[in-house]
Amino acid sequence: MRIIPAIDIIEGKCVRLSKGDYDSKKIYNENPLEVAKEFEDHGIHYLHLVDLDGAKSKHIVNHKVLEQIAAKTSLKIDFGGGLKTDDDLRIAFESGARQITGGSIAVKDPDIFKSWLQKFGSDKIILGADAHHEKIAVSGWREESDKEVIPFIQAYQKEGISYVICTDISKDGMLQGPSFDLYKRILAETDDIKLIASGGISTFDELPKLADLGCEGTIIGKAIYENRISLKQLEEYILSKT
Repeated sequence: MRIIPAIDIIEGKCVRLSKGDYDSKKIYNENPLEVAKEFEDHGIHYLHLVDLDGAKSKHIVNHKVLEQIAAKTSLKIDFGGGLKTDDDLRIAFESGARQITGGSIAVKDPDIFKSWLQKFGSDKIILGADAHHEKIAVSGWREESDKEVIPFIQAYQKEGISYVICTDISKDGMLQGPSFDLYKRILAETDDIKLIASGGISTFDELPKLADLGCEGTIIGKAIYENRISLKQLEEYILSKT
């Protein structure tokens, strides 16, 4: 299971929110590159970078942060937040993203999202299936759609999606543990999905449980920043699996 730390960006700074609420913003570092380099120094290979300004303004905003991290580390970055047009995608990939995550766009403009999947392939495009009470949420999680998370994933599997990031919004940033039951059901009801668990990771012990369920990766945010899980622990976990 891949370990994927998260860096969320507002105004160029590394922040975390609780349940996606912008009013709950807490700044952890003014310099995201510094944070990314620290991850790399502990043997981490992947990064989940979220442009929260982009998610709010519905177009890419913090691509300079992406460009800087991509140029000055070897981290494989998946980038999301506000990607709505072909131009947004071009900027993201030119700035160094290895993969992009589309959530709201997959709900609100499925034709564009499907065209990205056809153009760039399933290794480059991740489906963001972020849910509140198992209904997909959009627009930086400020709106709930009528789409249920498992049928939503199943429908996009038929279109060729293989990577899915699923965040249970009620768990995100709360440090109360991830949605094991939801992930178990998703994996049972979809074939060969590369499921990346996100939201609520609070202790190191949860990681082997997610791996045992069959999650392909897990995104860890606040648990790192609040020192619930140390980078040393993650380094040792990664080394033990190689």
